[in-house]
Amino acid sequence: MKLNIKSWALTCGMVWGMMVFTLTWWIIAFDGISSDPVFLSRLYRGYAITPAGSIIGLLWAFADGLIIGAVFAWLYNTLNSKS
Repeated sequence: MKLNIKSWALTCGMVWGMMVFTLTWWIIAFDGISSDPVFLSRLYRGYAITPAGSIIGLLWAFADGLIIGAVFAWLYNTLNSKS
């Protein structure tokens, strides 16, 4: 079975983006807004535990998930077709 690369990449991008967005709001709900540097701010430029940072994180994570999902699906299809 082959994966549809576009669909898989879009799904990975949406899931990863929503996970970062939801996690940011989860932290805001329980710990409050924080401008302290976090691990994701090292990966995603402009990201912080703020409402604006959640949108920036959503966009970065969507792009990240899109690229990684496409590479994974392509690699899966390539390795699966040779066996």
